Amino acid sequence: MDEAYDVIVLGTGLTECILSGLLSAHGRKVLHLDRNNFYGGETASLNLTNLYNMFYPGVEPPSHLGANRDWNVDLIPKFTMANGKLVKLILHTETVANNLEWKCVDGSFVMQMSAGGIFSKAKPKVHKVPATDTEALKSDLMGMLEKRRCKKFFKFVQNYDPADAKTHKNLDLKTVPFSQVLASFSLEENTIDFIVHAIALYTNDDCLNRPAHDAIQKVRLYMDSIGLYGNSPFLYPVYGIGGIAEGFSRLSAIFGGTYMLSKSIDEILFNDDGKVLGVRSGDEVARAPIILCDPSYAINLGKVRSTGKVIRAICILNHSISDADNMPSGQIIIPQRQTGRNNDIYVSFVSSSHCVCSEGYYIAICSTQIETASPEAELQPAFNFLGDIMMSFVKVYDTYEPLEDGRRDNLYVSKSYDATSHFESACEDVLSLYEKLLGEPINLETTLKPFTQNN
Repeated sequence: MDEAYDVIVLGTGLTECILSGLLSAHGRKVLHLDRNNFYGGETASLNLTNLYNMFYPGVEPPSHLGANRDWNVDLIPKFTMANGKLVKLILHTETVANNLEWKCVDGSFVMQMSAGGIFSKAKPKVHKVPATDTEALKSDLMGMLEKRRCKKFFKFVQNYDPADAKTHKNLDLKTVPFSQVLASFSLEENTIDFIVHAIALYTNDDCLNRPAHDAIQKVRLYMDSIGLYGNSPFLYPVYGIGGIAEGFSRLSAIFGGTYMLSKSIDEILFNDDGKVLGVRSGDEVARAPIILCDPSYAINLGKVRSTGKVIRAICILNHSISDADNMPSGQIIIPQRQTGRNNDIYVSFVSSSHCVCSEGYYIAICSTQIETASPEAELQPAFNFLGDIMMSFVKVYDTYEPLEDGRRDNLYVSKSYDATSHFESACEDVLSLYEKLLGEPINLETTLKPFTQNN
């Protein structure tokens, strides 16, 4: 460790590992450190022993759950959009793409409150988000007339071209709020809920008051992702999302990156001009003019600000989820308005079909942005869909973002993983940091050409 590097990376979360791999492939001498004894940070996939050590230290996993090798439990519940930025980043790096195996997520569902009758109360009902024209026709998510109106909206999105004003419906979509665009199609409130939360995948309704362009692009991303690799817009790696971070770690190691786990950092060192010059671990000092780290390494330096708290509950089940058509993998989205909240609640579930648990078991992860002093109670609408829970592992995560962009002191801090059900926002952070570190944007339409002495 006692030597000089071009870049020191602290933390092995997905963001840090992607950038570490790309920096190494571009000829940078990288030292990558993590205080944990496993790769992935918050995006790790843990075996049973590590999972119990984290949440219930000193408690042995029950023997009936099977062998450690059968379990790869994600700490955060996120899927990958089939046409999203993470897939493009992976395909950009052939080394990572060739070492990952993917499967489609079987289904996506959204909850709506069904109307009560004279002798019955309104109650929650889970609907499958249609992935084919046949499913759309059969779905009772909306009535036939509303389906026609909704189809017109999706056709408008499909034809939308930011450079062609003829496709803008006589609206300036970079200034007009999304709510006005939706209103122009006379869509019902529940349909708007469905589009905003189950298709555009926003965690709350704030997008309705923002310019429509970004929301339309998110709807388009969902539409473009369906059918790309199967009848689902979502992909999930076999053996869990921790394999993605490990894949980029291998890319870094191939091109000379140095990794050290179980390495605590006592101090980030700065020179008299306030710029970073290295890190200290005990009596060892590693020097570098650039440091990239996750927020946990910058809290005590006053370099980050809080953006809230997210609660995640990992639940082990010995049965499928009946409200989700007993599918082996999928997600249930509970829009904020349906429960009177300010933020959505998510249930992501996977099973042995993705090689993340022993056969006969399911892993469901419930999560949301915390709004009250009783965060676990906020997840009750999600727990109601799970039935009997064998074991749960609950944790509240503080989320942060950097106060500065890093250019002043060369300390570049990533953002915490938010409550969204996919990796798009994390990848936007990766792309932004990449441009700051290497001075130019990454071209995801090309295949990475690793650095050599000749180029």
